Amino acid sequence: MVTDDTLGKSDGQIETIDSSSGPAGFTAGLLLGVVLGAAIALLFAPDQGQKTRGRLRRRVRSLGGDAREGIDRAGSRTRQELRRRKRRLGEELERVRERAKDALD
Repeated sequence: MVTDDTLGKSDGQIETIDSSSGPAGFTAGLLLGVVLGAAIALLFAPDQGQKTRGRLRRRVRSLGGDAREGIDRAGSRTRQELRRRKRRLGEELERVRERAKDALD
């Protein structure tokens, strides 16, 4: 299949025009891809829609639970790190106070 039209020019050069380019060609290709993809998905779907939706629902719930657990663990580690840093800051502040007191005496 030839997609280019050729035009002869008076100076002996040949100019080609690509007829498959442009927004119309892109849109047609996109729509064809969507239709083919949907058809292939329907042909190769392992289960009926109701079973697939149920499986997806359970998977989403599981992922949601895993995400909540991860957030809880991260929050716990953050609180623990903040307590540790607060303690260290308090210790350092006490050392600075002692040095200032010794310098004033």
